[in-house]
Amino acid sequence: MSLIIKDLTKVFGRQVAVNAVSFEARPGEILGFLGPNGAGKSTTMKIINAYVPPTSGTVCVCGDDVVENSLEVRRHIGYLPEHNPLYLEMYVHEYLRFIGNLYGLKGNMLKERVGEMIGLCGLALEQHKKIGMLSKGYRQRIGLAQALIHDPQVLILDEPTTGLDPNQLTEIRQLIKSISQQKTVVFSTHIMQEVQALCDRVVIINRGNLVIDSALKDLKQQDKPAKIAHQVIEVEFTMPIDEILLQSVAGIERVERVGTACYQLYISGKQDIREAVFHFVCSRSWSLIGMKVCKTDAQKKHEYGSSLEEIFRSLTHDNNEQTAINK
Repeated sequence: MSLIIKDLTKVFGRQVAVNAVSFEARPGEILGFLGPNGAGKSTTMKIINAYVPPTSGTVCVCGDDVVENSLEVRRHIGYLPEHNPLYLEMYVHEYLRFIGNLYGLKGNMLKERVGEMIGLCGLALEQHKKIGMLSKGYRQRIGLAQALIHDPQVLILDEPTTGLDPNQLTEIRQLIKSISQQKTVVFSTHIMQEVQALCDRVVIINRGNLVIDSALKDLKQQDKPAKIAHQVIEVEFTMPIDEILLQSVAGIERVERVGTACYQLYISGKQDIREAVFHFVCSRSWSLIGMKVCKTDAQKKHEYGSSLEEIFRSLTHDNNEQTAINK
């Protein structure tokens, strides 16, 4: 495992920011690290990056403990924080050489890595411009380039797509996807669409506690209903009919008009009553021009699973008085 967190706890005074959290991140996967504001995400990421010491528990990055071997941990990790700290008066190429020097890269190795990052992150046309002249999308690319320049095995991204336009979002997504093939990526965001587009697995914390650790595809299926309550048949006629009469067909619980001459028949149980409906309609000489089986909301949920937004709200919503905890 590239990242192993076990019983991680962080307390600030009397406030518990992270409470006995445990999870792992594997090579070649993008792990979505989610939670509402104040959940403890940023505190956890600072501990992983060896910026803040844990109160208890362990965090190991590529086999090195963040407390005992913090310098080695920093060599294993590339970090793009939420507020991307860049020197706006420096040129792109100059800034990346400066960051490479901080990681001990020199000579041809430094030159090669700067060139590779400029190519990988799509900065070739911007490399001789001052950072302050560039859009947020390009600044995020520079942030990714500085996080990757020392070839880390683990990449920590805190809200890397916030404030980007749709074109920039697509470009950054593609870049993160390509990077993840050789790295372990921990990706924190509040944008559920980004999680669905990028992540293989999801960890959600709330009020410092771990509430879910699941593959994304399994998470979306976790809230399936055990039993489908209804079948729905939609019928359409050339003109409106007496829906009260239609409801007299055995098995129909109710009839709902959904158009000028279109009706949805809610069926109890699983019996197929289409033939009975057809015969009943013929006996009344009604002109039937369409009949189809529809999916109810419950059936759609059963088939496709809950939306990630619904799952997130159900796991993190708390009507009790909020406890102030450090983010």
